[in-house]
Amino acid sequence: MGQLTEFFMKSTGGPPPHQEFSMPMMKGWVPRPIQPWLYVLTALCFQFSGGVYLGALDSIRGTTNFMIEDLLFLLYATLAGMAVYFPMLFRMKFRFTNQQLLCGSAIVLGICNVITMHCQSMPVLAVACFIAGMAKIQGTFECMSNIQLWITPRRDFAVFFPVLHIILLTAIEGSGWLAAWFGHHFTWQMMHVFTVGTMSFVLLTQALFCRPFCPMPQRLSLKGIDFQGALLICGLMLVVSYIVVYGDYFMWTDAIQIRLLIGVALLLFGLMLYGLHNYRYPYVELPLFTHRNVVPILMVTFFAELAFGAEHTMEEILYSEVIRLEELTKEAQYMWTLPGMYVGILLDLYWLKVRKWKIWKLFGIAFICIMFYAMLMYFTLEMNVNIEQYRLAIFLRGFAYAILSPALMWALDESVPSLEQFFMGLFVFNILHMYLAGAAGYGIYTTIFMHFLNENMMSFGQQLTLTHLDMAHFDIGGYIGHDFLHSMMMVTIKQVYGYVIWFALLLAALFLLCDIPAVRTNIRKVPRWSVYAIEYLARKR
Repeated sequence: MGQLTEFFMKSTGGPPPHQEFSMPMMKGWVPRPIQPWLYVLTALCFQFSGGVYLGALDSIRGTTNFMIEDLLFLLYATLAGMAVYFPMLFRMKFRFTNQQLLCGSAIVLGICNVITMHCQSMPVLAVACFIAGMAKIQGTFECMSNIQLWITPRRDFAVFFPVLHIILLTAIEGSGWLAAWFGHHFTWQMMHVFTVGTMSFVLLTQALFCRPFCPMPQRLSLKGIDFQGALLICGLMLVVSYIVVYGDYFMWTDAIQIRLLIGVALLLFGLMLYGLHNYRYPYVELPLFTHRNVVPILMVTFFAELAFGAEHTMEEILYSEVIRLEELTKEAQYMWTLPGMYVGILLDLYWLKVRKWKIWKLFGIAFICIMFYAMLMYFTLEMNVNIEQYRLAIFLRGFAYAILSPALMWALDESVPSLEQFFMGLFVFNILHMYLAGAAGYGIYTTIFMHFLNENMMSFGQQLTLTHLDMAHFDIGGYIGHDFLHSMMMVTIKQVYGYVIWFALLLAALFLLCDIPAVRTNIRKVPRWSVYAIEYLARKR
């Protein structure tokens, strides 16, 4: 694999400054200025695709028997497929041509979208969404790897990762809004029809403008890949996602199916560890975790996604259950994250590329923004508040997210020595970033929310007894009316955001202190008060 990495760096490495960027997979008559932009458009087509689209959540629930937990499980199946495929990207690029990879990904995504449009069987949909996630990341990687040197001729990841996230984050927010728009004006199936159309566009452009090209003259064999370990990891991820998504619905360990799945997860985890220790070429090499800063980066990723879980869960409860916004209005509200994301990406470029400052203080700034986001939501939450007043908070969470995502990927690249280990690191990073921490955050926040909501309702209901009714403290009209539950939910959301404020403040303080040399290295023992007194008297004399 070392020779393969060396060949990769020679064949796709940065050209000398006097040479012009070229794309050998393009046909000769295609004008050079539009060649990379064609692949940017193709990458956007892949990023706007997926298995299910939560932007049309209300429309899907209104025409099918799916619960919100079912749709979230399908979403996490898509994210799991994207995450688990990262170690394969490196090998697939040197086994197949660009046309085979892009056309294959487009065909698979088109078929998966036809299945999710017409099928209502959860096992079939879970498999289709998982495969769609793999095809989505394969198509995106093939496009971006071919124009990487156009973005940064020196292969500077301090530039590439922020620019990459412009496409990724635009598609994340834009696909949700587009799905809601189709669901509002037509039906939710139209988003799948649109995706099939974009995949047809990819096939057409590949046939017209491109030719088969592989950077490896002698194709790399897929032998030696730990497919057994990959299947174990896939099964473990789907089982864990089911547990955390449906855990609150089934009352966690009170349900026998949750207890059985916990046992299955532990068994799969043990088999996975056994394979990683004993297989000659495991799917993920355990020495990856011994490199400097890899484990801290993964911990930062996990804590950051837990903090962002409040946005995924609490805002959905606020807009859908309390304020009861229409889906298109809600997605239009979420679009205010995009300006914040673009500003955050510009800060990353300035911090990492121009100034080359230390990364820990940048993490601290991101968590400060998360804290201010939670504070704005905490102090703004009222029944009669206009939704426009939440836009600054939404801007701040977009700003914080755009700071952390490219910076963490850049830090991971700086921490691993080889290209193949970097892709393995991306696999573990994206398990936490896109999938595991987000799913765990949903389960944790929904459980905390229901616990506080029950406590608040019980506390309010104590004012009403069979023998005494304290009218000074009990509003019988409000209790009977529907506003009572909404008021209790609003109070509960504020309580959860209060905990997020303290959590983000603690992490921000930790990262800002880590950047102070006196705190990191020159820690002194604190003397007794008598020693202070003697030193003070000596100075006075």
